[in-house]
Amino acid sequence: MNAHVPPVRFVTSWPTRPDGVPATLIAALARNAHESADRVAFRERDYGIWQERTWREVFAETLALAAAFQSIGLGPGQALTVIGDNRMRLYLSMIAATALRAFPSPVFPDVPPEELTHYTRYGEPRIAVAEDQEQVDKLLELRERTGRPHRIVYDDPRGLSGYPDDVIVSYDEMLLRGRALLAAKPALATDLVSHATAEDIAVLMHSSGTTGAPKGVPLRHRNVIGGVLNARAGGVIDEHEDYYAYLPAAWVGDFMFSLAAAVLLRFTVNIPERQETVLRDLREAAPTWYLAAPRAWDNMLTRVQVGIEDSTRAKRALFKYFVPRAIEIERRRLAGTPPSVVERLLMFAGEILVFGPVKDYLGVSLVRHAFTGGEAIGEDTFLFFRALGVNLRQIYGQTESCALTAAQADGAVTLHAIGNPLPGVEVRIDDKGEILIKSSSVIDGYFDDPEASGKALADGWLHTGDAGYFENGGDLVVLGRVSEVVHTAAGERYIPNYIENRIKFSPYIRNVAVLGAGRAGLCAIACIDHEAVGHWAEDEGISFASYAELSQRPQVYDLTASVLRHVNELLPQHLRVRRFVNLHKDFDADDGEITRTRKLRRNVIEERYASLIDALYSGARTVEQDARIVYESGETGTIRRTLSIREVG
Repeated sequence: MNAHVPPVRFVTSWPTRPDGVPATLIAALARNAHESADRVAFRERDYGIWQERTWREVFAETLALAAAFQSIGLGPGQALTVIGDNRMRLYLSMIAATALRAFPSPVFPDVPPEELTHYTRYGEPRIAVAEDQEQVDKLLELRERTGRPHRIVYDDPRGLSGYPDDVIVSYDEMLLRGRALLAAKPALATDLVSHATAEDIAVLMHSSGTTGAPKGVPLRHRNVIGGVLNARAGGVIDEHEDYYAYLPAAWVGDFMFSLAAAVLLRFTVNIPERQETVLRDLREAAPTWYLAAPRAWDNMLTRVQVGIEDSTRAKRALFKYFVPRAIEIERRRLAGTPPSVVERLLMFAGEILVFGPVKDYLGVSLVRHAFTGGEAIGEDTFLFFRALGVNLRQIYGQTESCALTAAQADGAVTLHAIGNPLPGVEVRIDDKGEILIKSSSVIDGYFDDPEASGKALADGWLHTGDAGYFENGGDLVVLGRVSEVVHTAAGERYIPNYIENRIKFSPYIRNVAVLGAGRAGLCAIACIDHEAVGHWAEDEGISFASYAELSQRPQVYDLTASVLRHVNELLPQHLRVRRFVNLHKDFDADDGEITRTRKLRRNVIEERYASLIDALYSGARTVEQDARIVYESGETGTIRRTLSIREVG
């Protein structure tokens, strides 16, 4: 962390909406520096120590960055490429860009160099901000191919000595330059706060790209502010939350909560030291508001289960006594039966002896609002955390609606619906069963793509592409993608994603593709979860040397079959999975099989594994299969393996 920057004085006014709310993110930052100057805005763990920065300091640093960016050519309507893990400096760079009426365009840090072209083709991004040498190298390779970016601002200087000074410049040098410009022109600070308008783009996100290259999704200041205010009115977030920023900065949810909501509602944003320390740092941060994907909640449950098995006999006994009873009490409570006096006493004792220590171990003991979204969460996982006393709820949204469309209200939680539309959001279901949305949080159109905009925003409604329906109480139930509604050869209608999500409720299955379009019945390609199945295999005394070897063990096939049988029991007879194969590698974004947000690219799967799919339906017992892999260096290779094919039974 650099030394604290000096305060910027004389900024006492900022653009506001008619209701008095700041009209832009830089305006909200100016308000915070004026009204909550000494309140902690960011806490970032660096070399094991939590470094704190106040709103006054953050505002001053952001203005210095904006002035420096302006001096090297960043201006209205231009994109600022931002790539790296969660870092306060990258977040402040994003707000600084908006002060110049430019806009940040964050990129997933694990995007390989050749894919950067897709993420940097909108807004003529002449300038980029990178976290470290790894990201700088990617950008330099991109520069050789496309001529952009012209300048690269880097945060971490390690390994960058000897790089071309006329191309790369350090974040610290930019700060010094910006402070000098502000000192030479005192009115510049006020100008930088007042330039941006509510109609300007606050961030350029990208669609998931499940059916092609990602589309640019421009979220304007009025969109993101409208989305935050809708969420606050719906009881999703409150002022002054302690928030944990660990999700990818290129995901709309991170921008909406780590930046938009954080600035508008004056959060304290806690940032882990690095991705490898996320779970450890979470316990020290102890946030009050926490968002995680279903898979992350599954991993936390697995972590608890593994920890309990390694603990003392007394602790295992207490856990196995209290937790199943608490889960059953919570299951009945969600069905409308409140706990009895005796059950309340049991829960009180469980909180002292088991639930409290487990929550403290995970770092969620102070969480008031816990959410999951992106896909359906497993019933066992959902009930487990609610039984612990974590107020876990489901949230639903799209990049095009600022990630905020509907959420489960406190005290109105069900197992399968995702809650009512948020205040300020209209939702209806059209004749095809597609969910349509209208809200101030919805975009006007895609970036430089009128054809896609016209299709997605016909008649003033956002066509989400999701299929769903309303239950009697107004709760929205999401089934899956409308485009994924397919029919078997017998004409039976189904949504693969709906079945796949239920299979992935198991901690042992990380990814799965359900097949059956135009074919006689359903089959599946399963990808085991290496960590969870690895722990299970060790407990069972099963040896293995690699993912590929583990996936083909007969006992692991039995395990996968048991998961599929359980899901089959919940499905109609004609939509049950009949045969399956354990793939010898996981579906991977670098291999083009899933998106960066872990959505299946079905067309790639069906083309790449065509011979395997034919074998599933031919009745074969084994198949020789090549799998394409991409190494960290960008080079490609193949893994060849004889795979077993099994009946689910």
